[in-house]
Amino acid sequence: MFDNLSERLERSFKILKGEGRITEINIAETVKDIRKALLEADVSYKVAKQFTDQVKEKALGQNVMTAIRPGQLMVKITHDELAELMGGEAVELNLKGNPAIILMAGLQGSGKTTHAAKLAHYLQSKKNKKVLLAACDVYRPAAIEQLRVLGEQVQAKVYDEPDEQNAVNKAKKALQYARTYGYDVLIIDTAGRLAIDEQMMQEIAAIKQAVQPSETLFVVDSMTGQDAVNTAKEFNDRLDFDGVILTKLDGDARGGAALSIRSVVDKPIKFIGTGEKMEALDVFHPARMADRILGMGDVVSLVERAQEQYDEQEARRISKKIAHNQFDFNDFISQIQQIKKMGSMKDLMGMIPGMDKALKNVEVSDDAFKPIEAMISSMTPYERANPACLNGSRKERIAKGSGRSIVELNRFLKQFEQTSKMMRKVQQMRRK
Repeated sequence: MFDNLSERLERSFKILKGEGRITEINIAETVKDIRKALLEADVSYKVAKQFTDQVKEKALGQNVMTAIRPGQLMVKITHDELAELMGGEAVELNLKGNPAIILMAGLQGSGKTTHAAKLAHYLQSKKNKKVLLAACDVYRPAAIEQLRVLGEQVQAKVYDEPDEQNAVNKAKKALQYARTYGYDVLIIDTAGRLAIDEQMMQEIAAIKQAVQPSETLFVVDSMTGQDAVNTAKEFNDRLDFDGVILTKLDGDARGGAALSIRSVVDKPIKFIGTGEKMEALDVFHPARMADRILGMGDVVSLVERAQEQYDEQEARRISKKIAHNQFDFNDFISQIQQIKKMGSMKDLMGMIPGMDKALKNVEVSDDAFKPIEAMISSMTPYERANPACLNGSRKERIAKGSGRSIVELNRFLKQFEQTSKMMRKVQQMRRK
């Protein structure tokens, strides 16, 4: 999402390259360029001007040490100000209450229903909470069915009262059900419209008044740019929500919503949607997002995702097989599945410092593993467990069964062998 902004900011910092110190004269062009970059990213003029004024003020008040060039100092100041603009620190969900109640608000098409289910998955898998989803959109049967399907995917119970056509009564009954059956969290999905209207606002305000939620979350599509910020302001004026879920942050929009929304409504972005999978919901960390905008990657989030998928028992089993030169195709496919659970390949690559630039014009597809999976799936159980047994006739059958060529199969087998050798070497080095 922030590719264009990252490039523009990098060019802005290069203006100071070679300068011995920061002065009002040589910083003027850099600050002007940063402001242009923010405006192109769909940040409002008021926010962009306020931001660059603060950057300029801090830069002029700094003494440049001999070990640091002015351009480097500007990167540091801009990074800190970007993080501050987006909220400074990550803000936790308020889960107080018996049950804790989360009210979802937003326009139709913003991803509200999908992110209700994603939030249920997050709370169940990472916070060990028993979650009830309540379908309180009484106008669109498709929204209720969508929530039911998504609830099954994330293994969360969905409460619905088909004969109840009053959204407020439905929310009250869902709350009573959650209390009766000992749920820790109740997530209420509400009706949306294509545009803000008085009826929708009155209804959701009435639901909020009736159930007194611990959290009211506004779900907004980041692809709508500055419109997202304007919509957030209108909802906040009426609802006084507690936080924002910013969806489709993996898209190609310019990122202005992520940069502007906190300063306009003074409410934190709590979560970001980074893909279509139910696992693709991340806690929003302003400093980490600033890292990514400035091309520094986000190693902390990458490690956290890896740790979430890390299975200690499985790791010990694999380690033992590597040590005895018994690593096979079943183990290989198991490792691929763990990587895929971490998120989209492009998103993961973007978390590695410098990779955004290296992969700028490279298409990173989530289907990259499909040919390998097809080839391994075309093997017999014996062949998967015994890589050395693959002779010419077996290879021919596997290639034909997977729809790949013999050349592609041989290339994969060579890569598999090299990977196995490398893992053995790494393990031997650790033992020394």
